[in-house]
Amino acid sequence: MSRIAKKPIEIPAKTDVSIVDGVFTVKGALGELKRAFRPEIEIKVEGNTIVLNPVRKSLDLLALWGTYASHIRNMLAGVNKAYEKKLIVEGIGFKSDVKGKDLHLSLGFSHPVQVAIPDGLKVTADKNIITVSGIDVEKVGQFVAGVRSLKKPEPYKGKGIRYSDEVIRRKQGKKSV
Repeated sequence: MSRIAKKPIEIPAKTDVSIVDGVFTVKGALGELKRAFRPEIEIKVEGNTIVLNPVRKSLDLLALWGTYASHIRNMLAGVNKAYEKKLIVEGIGFKSDVKGKDLHLSLGFSHPVQVAIPDGLKVTADKNIITVSGIDVEKVGQFVAGVRSLKKPEPYKGKGIRYSDEVIRRKQGKKSV
């Protein structure tokens, strides 16, 4: 049994929720999010709360029950307050810049790296800090993880792209005898 899904989900003020043909829609101050859910998990909107119940008790549905509750909570939070993640580009000559719908990165390769910015995300880049914000937590996290994977931080000098709250464990270099 999921402890997360047992609790009813509160709908914040100025947020509209609707369910049509298994597609759950949330409208808020910052935009609109839609997600299709399987019909085996029953979603009911009762006043200003949302209640989820599995149709039958099976292991796969009980796992989905908590997952769907978390997805709905993330959607409700995202349309009211945007999610934001920051990346730090660290290294000599490493730079980041936003041009149109592309993020341009200089990461020490023989060529500049261009990453297309998905719709629904706002990306700003100072010299070495990239800020990504959007209403969909999955899009924000996926984009940030993709950018970080282009040049992961290395443990000797700490060069690469890292999350702003990430701590890189440093290794000691070779010792001369």
